[in-house]
Amino acid sequence: MRCIGWLCHILEAAVLVWAKWGRIFSWTVMAALFGVIYGLPIGVIALASISGQWNDILPSHLTLAHYAQALKTESADQLQISVLTGVAASAAALLSGTWAALALRTMKGLPKRILDAVFFIPSAVPSVSIGLGLLVAFSQPPVLLNGTALIVFIAHFLLISAFTYGNVSAGLTRLPPEYEQVAESLGARPFYRLRRVTLPLIMPYLIAAFSLSFALSMGELGATLMIYPPGWVTLPIGIFSLSDRGAIFEAATLTMILGTGTLLVLIGLSRISTKASVRE
Repeated sequence: MRCIGWLCHILEAAVLVWAKWGRIFSWTVMAALFGVIYGLPIGVIALASISGQWNDILPSHLTLAHYAQALKTESADQLQISVLTGVAASAAALLSGTWAALALRTMKGLPKRILDAVFFIPSAVPSVSIGLGLLVAFSQPPVLLNGTALIVFIAHFLLISAFTYGNVSAGLTRLPPEYEQVAESLGARPFYRLRRVTLPLIMPYLIAAFSLSFALSMGELGATLMIYPPGWVTLPIGIFSLSDRGAIFEAATLTMILGTGTLLVLIGLSRISTKASVRE
């Protein structure tokens, strides 16, 4: 029996050592894959954005002239248009998605599954199809939106609304019903419960839904490329146009500006979400 006890200790030590090295190996593999799949492309784009000439393995010299030029040309207007489109479309998607999630919260069975599928259809359809559908639907009276900025807002709203609805629905599912029941037992009216109990408790999910919608809108290209008017060019359209003309360095610069700007907004929203979670 004593030998068996020593054997058990040896096996436990071996398992612990193997588990430790297994975790190290797993993290190493994940870091290598992340570096190759994400880090390397981003690093190449970042290096291209500060390259003056690149005819070898590495650029011959580095410069910040592309960034200085981007801030003085129409690219700054394109960034502003992208941010405005993203904020407006995300706010509209958040409002409609929250309303839909609240309205369908108590619904069950086949009607709920059908309406869930209806809300998620735009996310399952290619964005090019959304753009083509809007182009065909709104190119003639009585509703003529072709050539206006409104059709771009509608396209972004359709593409991101499903993600907002899904995030808010997930937050409502995780919300304990006792809070609302207590408020109701104390005489709180439905609108008061919604404003002072339900929405504050799911605030982190609302902020996460807005963040995801904004990030998706900032990078949207497929539908926008088909419907954008000349006076409402988003930054992804500008990047595509530059790369199509062979201006790779300028396109890389705008890509870094787009990514950095989106990341800064998401970091700010993440801090707000963290504070909301702490207050909760």
